Amino acid sequence: MSSSRNTRTKAVSVDVVVVGAGFAGLSAADRLVSMGKSVLVLEGRDRVGGRSFSGEVAGVRVDLGATWVSRRHTAIRDLASRAGCTLTAQFAEGRNVLWMAGRRRTYQGTIPKVSPAVLVDMARVQLALNKLVASIDVEAAWNSPQASEFDAISFGEWLDRKHATPATRAMMTIVSKVQWGCSPGDVSLLHALRYIRAVGGVDHMLDVEGGQQQERYVETTQEIAKRVAEQLGDRVVLGTPVRRIAQDENGVTVSTDSEEITAKYAIVTVATPQRAEIEFSPALPEQAAGLAKNWRMGILSKAFVAYEKPFWRANGLSGEGLTDTGTVFITFDVSPEAGGPGILMTFCDPRVFDGFSPERRRSMVLEQLVQLYGTQAGAPIDYLDHCWGEEPFAPGGPNPTVGPYATTTYGPALTEPHGRVHWAGTETAGEWAGCMNGAVLTGQRAAERIAAAVARESQEVLAR
Repeated sequence: MSSSRNTRTKAVSVDVVVVGAGFAGLSAADRLVSMGKSVLVLEGRDRVGGRSFSGEVAGVRVDLGATWVSRRHTAIRDLASRAGCTLTAQFAEGRNVLWMAGRRRTYQGTIPKVSPAVLVDMARVQLALNKLVASIDVEAAWNSPQASEFDAISFGEWLDRKHATPATRAMMTIVSKVQWGCSPGDVSLLHALRYIRAVGGVDHMLDVEGGQQQERYVETTQEIAKRVAEQLGDRVVLGTPVRRIAQDENGVTVSTDSEEITAKYAIVTVATPQRAEIEFSPALPEQAAGLAKNWRMGILSKAFVAYEKPFWRANGLSGEGLTDTGTVFITFDVSPEAGGPGILMTFCDPRVFDGFSPERRRSMVLEQLVQLYGTQAGAPIDYLDHCWGEEPFAPGGPNPTVGPYATTTYGPALTEPHGRVHWAGTETAGEWAGCMNGAVLTGQRAAERIAAAVARESQEVLAR
């Protein structure tokens, strides 16, 4: 079992110190151990999983953070399989619900069929977006053709230039809130294009069947992290924020509130803003320091509402809904089975959610669910929400909200090692950036690079 608190005072020395026990950190440690390296994982929170976090509503475990995997997410699927976690399909049978411009409609498919004119405009904008996405270098978006031009405007400004209709703009606002935790005007066009390319394109990003929302884990995604951490045992230490990382030509010294750990290398897997919470000696280069200040995390909140049964299914509804106003902007059916309980997962806009009392938040969510699904939605048996922006340690999620100019200016520092300090985390991924799959891949990548460096250094010592 992993330690709940670092209480050791004796000196510790390992091959690699990993900072952060999310999927990147745990995957790095898992890979290093498999290659015979000694490792210590230090996590500031009192839990593992990072942006994967579980809660319980009506006796059912639910994902307060990262939720879905696609068939193409082979790295996280392999990790989960080895941990003994099981997949279930995201329910998507029936018609979806749309509340737009004060009117309720139902539709089938990914894009609401509001009117022929709206469909034409959405197709036009998506075609233009796909053309730009295809030009992006997914491993280094800042080197893409027209990178400077795309980074000089926001995604919202681009929509304005394309003369997107209000309905198209409303749909893209929902996409932006889910993906980057912000409105289209707050994220640069280049950053948006990079993430869309990284997750397999617009269709794969939005679709349930055959897309990113294809499946979820019965045990929740955090359970995967917990089981990996259990296998690592006392190599994982919780409640231990890293305060300082010093290095010289021989290795690194990682300082916490209670001890110093020496190692040959360090892998830092925290989200980009949290890099600024660690003192580095020597200091980070200007570009790397600027990255931590300018790649701030977006914010997203979730609420789960439980009922005796998924009553909407009897009405031919999928439980997937979209709204263009209020607190809730998208819903999904995450009921464990048809017999109940029925559970609707809602994504909530933190700007009109987080600042209210729990009772008021619940009331606002129920009011919108009644609009979408009828009066039965107003009589739940349980309720749970989580505001990621209010987290006491490393707040924010799911992905960075990167404004204009910040991708071309600071993007190269995402993965450039700082001497013996290497970076990992889903933000540092090329393909699958922003996904659990990307986090796993970056942890494994960093582990393999460091293992190779340790092996080279050992050979050099023997050759002397």
